[in-house]
Amino acid sequence: MAAGLIAPQLLILLFFFFIPSWKALSLSFVQVDPFGGRQIFVGLENFTSLLSSPEYRASAWFTLWFTVVQNVALISISLLLAFATDYIVRCRTVYKSIILLPYAIAPVISGVLWAFLFNPAVGPIAQWIHAAGLPWDPNRRPMDAQILLIVASVWKYICYNYIFLVASLLAVPRSLLEAATLDGAGPVRRFFTISMPLIAPTLLFLVVMNFVHGLFETFGIIDAVTRGGPGGSTNSLVYKVYQDGFVMLDLGSSAAQSVILMGIAILFTILQFRGIGRKVNYQV
Repeated sequence: MAAGLIAPQLLILLFFFFIPSWKALSLSFVQVDPFGGRQIFVGLENFTSLLSSPEYRASAWFTLWFTVVQNVALISISLLLAFATDYIVRCRTVYKSIILLPYAIAPVISGVLWAFLFNPAVGPIAQWIHAAGLPWDPNRRPMDAQILLIVASVWKYICYNYIFLVASLLAVPRSLLEAATLDGAGPVRRFFTISMPLIAPTLLFLVVMNFVHGLFETFGIIDAVTRGGPGGSTNSLVYKVYQDGFVMLDLGSSAAQSVILMGIAILFTILQFRGIGRKVNYQV
């Protein structure tokens, strides 16, 4: 009975995780011609070439910077919105619907939308920036392109964080909040001294999921907005796997990159659970 219940999930993991992972690991030790007809075993050469490549190190640095900034922005803004939900009396349903709306939009559509809004020639937001006397051109300025990607990614995935935080805040015992109110604690103090410690498990979950999202799920937005440019300044690790494997047809290097990326995700997830998880109280 138990085996039958978990069989569908095990099959999904087998065909969409374990088999592709094994294939990527086996390809990372060989050089393959573009048509896949011949393989030459090269050992660790693919990995050493990557680690000694300035382009790959720049891609890794951008991925780390992008993931950390996006994670902080997602948690901070979604916490603020979830906190504000408790103090909206009228049109609360409309407020929630507006925040949740971006989750129904595909990442590519989200990227195209923000690319148009910030387009230096016709974008309305770009025109406001120029009117304020500030330079803006994500097609030529690397920092502008990176800011645009962060804005598009945060807007797309903030609703995911918002859903979990609103649900966790609703689970906070009202008796504790009412007792703190009688003791003279204001809304902000109640939030940081009572609500925040109780929703810490949810925050830990979101930090881990946002990190995974920053590593893997930004491909669609990057491909729609910058395609890794300008000058490779927004070429994240997952997008570089695609470019080297499906554009440059360097399957061995692409497989080695995917193995390194998977290792980074597993390592940082373990570190987050060991570092942040110890400070989380799972008892209410």
